[in-house]
Amino acid sequence: MSAPGLKAGSNLERILASGGFAVTAELGPPKHGDPAVIAEKAELLVGMCDAANITDNQSAVARMSSIAAAKLSLDAGVEPIMQMTCRDRNRLAMQADILGAHALGLRNLLCLTGDHQSFGNHPAAKNVHDLDSLALLGMAKGMRDEAVFQCGEEIKVPPTLLLGAAENPFADPFEYRPYRTMAKAAAGADFIQTQIIYNVAKFREYMKRLVALGVTEKTKILAGVAPLKSAGVAKYMRNRVAGMEVPDEVVTRMEGAAEPKAEGVSICVEIIRECMEIEGVAGVHIMAVEWEEAVRDIAEQAGLLPRPAADPVPDEA
Repeated sequence: MSAPGLKAGSNLERILASGGFAVTAELGPPKHGDPAVIAEKAELLVGMCDAANITDNQSAVARMSSIAAAKLSLDAGVEPIMQMTCRDRNRLAMQADILGAHALGLRNLLCLTGDHQSFGNHPAAKNVHDLDSLALLGMAKGMRDEAVFQCGEEIKVPPTLLLGAAENPFADPFEYRPYRTMAKAAAGADFIQTQIIYNVAKFREYMKRLVALGVTEKTKILAGVAPLKSAGVAKYMRNRVAGMEVPDEVVTRMEGAAEPKAEGVSICVEIIRECMEIEGVAGVHIMAVEWEEAVRDIAEQAGLLPRPAADPVPDEA
């Protein structure tokens, strides 16, 4: 799976390349500049995952920059996956941040289009969208593998990055999603994290098609999972979140639970165990933003611990 020039500088890459079942989580930067928040969240994730996504102005809300928070996470002992959205940067800024990330020792990059600014706390902000996520993947791959900027100029010290993307297996039209995933793999995605899964049967069909198309031979699929906190959250996701599929039986279980958070964790664990049996699934991405303490319970109950040791690898950069 490793691209030319990569020297297993990423712990996540080592896990995926070895055929191990990867576990990633999320670490959301704060809406202020206190670095202690990153350290506190990282403490909850150390040893619980192989790497953690550092979100980039998630939901179009202004927060500490992903590159700064990723470096703080790295220093705190959690390998970061720095997210980069196309909403806020043009190709000059993207390439500058990619080189800066490499210089800071960051080795994983997740390429995203980004939520529309109208959903966030600055709805009047102008989006950029100079590139989309596919073009960003291609540009980052060219910088890494060919040592060239998007304009064709040579890069003296190219970035060493494991490249990732996101995909929603449930978005309409459902029949098109495997081809969209295939396009992201072709553009340069070494791994792909999916939208949150509650409809396992439909996800299983999606994975069956990816395997048939040969996509899982070109990229690693990490199944997205998330613990529910309440029946209200389950209903909201079922009724109001576009591209999210929450079966009625999941809502019913949450409604009847004496301890909703514990039930939400149990449902998440059950889904992980099902996903582990699906051909082509290379790992799980646990999305417990602002509930990082739940990751330990989920990982323990799902039998995902202990995580493989992160052996240091010399980096010439």
